[in-house]
Amino acid sequence: MQTSFATLPPLARAAVPAHSTPFSEDLVLWHEQLGGGSHWSGVLRRGNTLRLVDVEGRANVAALFFNLEERTERYNMPDTLKAQHTAFLTRGHALYSDMGRVLCSIPEDSCGWHDTVCGVSTADCVRERYGEARYQEHRNAMYRNGQDGLEVELNKWGLGRRDIGANVNFFSKVRTDASGALRFDTSNRAPGQFVDVRCEMNLLVVLASAPHPLDPAPRYQPGTVQMTVWRSGTAGADDVCRLHCPENDRGFINTERWFL
Repeated sequence: MQTSFATLPPLARAAVPAHSTPFSEDLVLWHEQLGGGSHWSGVLRRGNTLRLVDVEGRANVAALFFNLEERTERYNMPDTLKAQHTAFLTRGHALYSDMGRVLCSIPEDSCGWHDTVCGVSTADCVRERYGEARYQEHRNAMYRNGQDGLEVELNKWGLGRRDIGANVNFFSKVRTDASGALRFDTSNRAPGQFVDVRCEMNLLVVLASAPHPLDPAPRYQPGTVQMTVWRSGTAGADDVCRLHCPENDRGFINTERWFL
């Protein structure tokens, strides 16, 4: 359910005001809370920004992005990382499709590292780590996984499991240890961390807030995420994402030509 600012709980309301890029309430389109283990999908238009806030400091948001008008065009992890010479996402980065266009970008981020390589949790993964809590006995306290959450939302738009490609895991940091194994970095988490996802195209956005596949938490307790969408405009000539590297400038130009 979408809410007004005044009806938000105090903790969520405190997380809404911008940190480094102030925005006024008259630009805000809506606020909504995404509970731990929940899922969401919707249309976000070019020039709108979605702010995600990790309210309690234990959230993971698996995200997929599709060109609304041509859904075979969607977030492409290899091209995104290759173009920007990175293995993770943070402020200044853009999210590319395989058509060389920037779908969305990250103009502000207080987290500093968002995982791009570990995929999404499955039913087997959650069952093995936390046991099973079924809807029949636990109702909304059931244990949900990211793959099923994404699939439920994709089905609403005529898509399905085959459309779950590589996703972004917002608020999750993964490092390699001395042996080359991937390890979840719990020290990177903190309540109130936020990331801004600015839409450079008209997008279908699909989110699931189930635990990260490598999260070592001993209990099933995924965190709440505060969502705020406002009218921000798109990347200008001096934007941090456009100037991050020459490849990004070309990607933004490709996107702008789509709307000519």
